[in-house]
Amino acid sequence: MSTFFLSRRTVSGLFAVALVAVACRAMTASMFQTAEAARTERRFPAPEASQAVAVDGRFFYAIGNTVVAKYDKRTGAQAAIWRAEPGSHVAHLNSGIVVGKELLCAHSNYPETPMVSSIEVFDTERMVHVRSVPLTDRFGSATWIDRAQGGWWITFANYAGKGGVPGRGPEATRLVRFSKDWKPGPAYAFPSSVVTRWGTMSSSGGVALTRRLFVTTGHDQPELYVVELPKTGDELLLRAVVAVESEGQGIAFDSRARTLYSIQRRTREVLESTLPASVRSLR
Repeated sequence: MSTFFLSRRTVSGLFAVALVAVACRAMTASMFQTAEAARTERRFPAPEASQAVAVDGRFFYAIGNTVVAKYDKRTGAQAAIWRAEPGSHVAHLNSGIVVGKELLCAHSNYPETPMVSSIEVFDTERMVHVRSVPLTDRFGSATWIDRAQGGWWITFANYAGKGGVPGRGPEATRLVRFSKDWKPGPAYAFPSSVVTRWGTMSSSGGVALTRRLFVTTGHDQPELYVVELPKTGDELLLRAVVAVESEGQGIAFDSRARTLYSIQRRTREVLESTLPASVRSLR
């Protein structure tokens, strides 16, 4: 049997390297925080806004579990509403995105298990439900969807407690890239620095800011988490934590006005906010 000895100088050197690594991690963590907060510009009463909001050029859509209401962005007046019929399979609508003349909403059977998810599609002109797209049950419960890089991005949540399954907590939440025809591809974990802020819940909303950056939310914290796709590996990188008035839930990005739409669940309002310059300048 051979014996391996470390000299005092070697041990000191290894200890110094470890201290530097710890210091670098601490410094990086402190860089996540941004001094600025998102600024609320306008607010609209929307009794249906219990889960999320979506937006297009002229309207925003307040989303509840089984209801979608269409509102004029300029006046805040309600233009139309859709409600699920009794016995409908629509049980828990989440975040949505408007593509052309269709609203696509992430949907799940939360808090039932086993988890079942789909994308529910609505015609925004007639405000009728037009089809469902079933999703894989491999990752969890679908909470938000956006389109970027020629495909779909969907986050599948996992929970500790209500709506969760044994052996999979919030750390099992994944952001998954789907092809245009809904075939799942790469899946990315959220950094632990974000997961710990979710508590027992998960990511409830998110939008693509650039080709690599996403602005995401938790379930009930007044914060936005800006995460980046890694160049290697399968864990997202945290770029910024931004204070915001709204407390989690589904969000939408108005690409024309460059503003963020969110909901304040406890007051049933839709908020329009301006992201801080430090976030808008990220690439």
